[in-house]
Amino acid sequence: MTDVALQLADTGRRLDIVDRKILAVLQQDASLSVAEIGDRVGLSSTPCWKRIQRLEADGVIQKRVALVDQNKIGLDLSVFVSVKSADHSNAWLNRFAETISAMPEVVEIYRMAGDVDYMLRVVVADMQSYDVFYKRLIHAVPLKNVTSRSAMEKIKSVTALPIPFLATQ
Repeated sequence: MTDVALQLADTGRRLDIVDRKILAVLQQDASLSVAEIGDRVGLSSTPCWKRIQRLEADGVIQKRVALVDQNKIGLDLSVFVSVKSADHSNAWLNRFAETISAMPEVVEIYRMAGDVDYMLRVVVADMQSYDVFYKRLIHAVPLKNVTSRSAMEKIKSVTALPIPFLATQ
């Protein structure tokens, strides 16, 4: 990347290298104090705090959350669900999105390009719990095909996005 700063599409503002360093630090540990974050990125507390506030106001930082280990709370099964629909109208999509979004077991929903229309990531306690979810899903909205794949092992899972840095940094 040769650009010194990334343009924010919504605001017209730019993310400079310090903003990107702040984002990288926060993605690793959002519980750090502003002073600790500032130390890591080379700023004093007040300018660091102002940048964090601006990143939040611009929607770059959406929220700060605690990450919970799903297995330690009894949600041992991850299922990836491919959905095909025969109906591609806005009315159907709105109903589908509203219905699926209200199901707490669904932790991610993607509209896909390719041979499936939607991909869901579902977390449940066990196969019996998934069967209960599956029955609710297929009765909630008309679907052409639903294919489920269960994960046997999680090999990599991160929440931190790869922040683009300058090649010279």
